[in-house]
Amino acid sequence: MKTFDRYLEYFLASLMALMLFSVCWQVLTRYVFSSPSSFTDELARYLLIWIGTLGAAYASGKRLHLAIDLFPASLEGKSKYRLSVFINVLIILFSFTVLVVGGSRLVYITYTLGQVSAAMQLPLAYVYTILPISGILIVYYKIRDIILMSPEKPDLSSQNNPS
Repeated sequence: MKTFDRYLEYFLASLMALMLFSVCWQVLTRYVFSSPSSFTDELARYLLIWIGTLGAAYASGKRLHLAIDLFPASLEGKSKYRLSVFINVLIILFSFTVLVVGGSRLVYITYTLGQVSAAMQLPLAYVYTILPISGILIVYYKIRDIILMSPEKPDLSSQNNPS
């Protein structure tokens, strides 16, 4: 999985570089050439969707996501283990329901209706495809976290990152 995570890092960095180039090109064409590019604003918007959603899955896999650990920090042993498993199961259920199922429905509907973006004429189903992909990644990472947790040491943040 380390190799996959490395490719995901490079992919996210490439998307960031492409978004940076798109925004810089927009500024250059607007203020220097006085003829703004028609597609760069839309491209940057869609890249931001991809970076944010896929970045959330990546952060979840690296256990870098935002968490409030006031209550879990006060627990120890099996109680902390059960709470960690419960939290991960809730994340799995949410990600599966909202991102995988809901995202797949959104992709299907936009594909069936043939919706395209205004400037680039890109099918919106392609833009929304990142929702179920990120949902599947989050579900995978959380299942992996549950498997790697042990009742003796339920705190994954103190263990080495397996990916």
